[in-house]
Amino acid sequence: MAFPGTYNVNYYKGDRYEFVIYPKDAAGNVFDLTGYTSAFSIASSTGADPDEGPFAASAVISNDKTKITCVIFPELGSMFLNAGTTYYYDVQVSNGVEVVYTLLKGTISVTADVTGA
Repeated sequence: MAFPGTYNVNYYKGDRYEFVIYPKDAAGNVFDLTGYTSAFSIASSTGADPDEGPFAASAVISNDKTKITCVIFPELGSMFLNAGTTYYYDVQVSNGVEVVYTLLKGTISVTADVTGA
């Protein structure tokens, strides 16, 4: 595994937002996610004590163990992500207490929607 990649998100408040991660090893081969669990966490700042969060968004490993689908569901966005605010996130996989890899990190900039959802 290499250092985490960066992907910054522009999120429209109250919408569903989805992206897929295809992890690779250092040689560029598919990283087998068998035996791993995944986590997609969002917070108002990095570090141990954010003002808001961390909020758990959805991170599901595919049945073939080759990709992770990450989703911010409308309910999470409507209830916890405030327009005009930038949040931070990371997506990690773990095989228990022995190994944790951060695959992706970035910011989520939240824009208010027109209908006020």
